Amino acid sequence: MDGSSQTTRTGRTKDEAAPAAEIPAFEITDLRLTFSGRAGAVEILKGVDATIRPGEAVGIVGASGSGKSSLLMLMGGLEQATGGEIRAFGEDLTRRSEDELARFRRKNMGIVFQSFHLIPTMTALENVATPLEIAGAEDAFERAAAALEAVGLGARLDHYPAQLSGGEQQRVALARATAPRPRILLADEPTGNLDGANGAAIMDLLFGLRRDHGAALVLVTHDPSLAARCDRALRMRDGLLLPPEEV
Repeated sequence: MDGSSQTTRTGRTKDEAAPAAEIPAFEITDLRLTFSGRAGAVEILKGVDATIRPGEAVGIVGASGSGKSSLLMLMGGLEQATGGEIRAFGEDLTRRSEDELARFRRKNMGIVFQSFHLIPTMTALENVATPLEIAGAEDAFERAAAALEAVGLGARLDHYPAQLSGGEQQRVALARATAPRPRILLADEPTGNLDGANGAAIMDLLFGLRRDHGAALVLVTHDPSLAARCDRALRMRDGLLLPPEEV
């Protein structure tokens, strides 16, 4: 029989694309990251394998220096892998140009960092609306206002970052990440600079927005209680993901 028409156990021929629901949000294979230093090469990631489903919430935990944030940067297309492959909804992020990665992020990802990265000369509304405008949204300011309202900042639209508390600035950053209604939410220690009450409020918002939009959420955290809120946790040690029985 002609190999091109062979039928798999799913009933599709090998050349047929899988339905969108079957395409992982992330499929990571033998992912490696090495930096060159004066003392020689330093291996940050040593061959990471992982699959994350659409709509799944996954916590990445581990000691400082274990490679958590580096893995998240690669997943966001913000760092170039040394080897291996990372696919996001079928798109190979390890073989894309900077411009292609930027377009993919605008269309598919919301990223929340520990640092807020707000533009100080822009109001809260402008900080959230500007990425939407760049992406071509005609209703950028309406969507930005709705996103800020969703995080409890409807009365602070015209305030500049310096006029906002740390918790409020983080909520602006969260609104900016979620306003495009991304399929993927990446968060790197998003409560690290906040007190307990503000941190808890931010996480409630993040999980609520993930639930409402059905986005895959990948959360880097040192906090076991935050990881416990996820569907599952992945533990890193020395640049590798531990087997599930060791987590």
